[in-house]
Amino acid sequence: MNFRIRPVVPADRPSWMNLWDGYCAFYQATLTEQVTERTWQRINTPDSAMGALMAVDEAETGIGLCNYVRHPNTWSDRPVCYLEDLYVAPEARRFGVGTRLIKTLVEMGRRENWFRIYWMTKIDNARARSVYDRLATKTDFIRYDIAL
Repeated sequence: MNFRIRPVVPADRPSWMNLWDGYCAFYQATLTEQVTERTWQRINTPDSAMGALMAVDEAETGIGLCNYVRHPNTWSDRPVCYLEDLYVAPEARRFGVGTRLIKTLVEMGRRENWFRIYWMTKIDNARARSVYDRLATKTDFIRYDIAL
């Protein structure tokens, strides 16, 4: 499969929405249109901490997405990046799309002098974890949430 990774642009909205819907369905998440619209706006605002990469096929159709958030960190004077959402369309899986999205984000981080990139996934997401285990160090931290 031929594809390339590039930053999301406003014209990508239909592809991004299709991938976003697939991502939300995978995690059984229902978001309001307002939240999705605000996320899209943030991704496309130049000075926003939020950004996105997209894997596109030869027809420029999105086959994978990587939404991320850069932010300050108390353990370094350099920013860190939270890879918030990573999703590859089912028909594009097993072609290295997810790996290339992460590696492209790593290249960005090196160019922009980030301190680290981090993310999380569900413990039973075995397919994704097999990729993550090759690319990153699994930590022993446990996440806690307080819904507000």
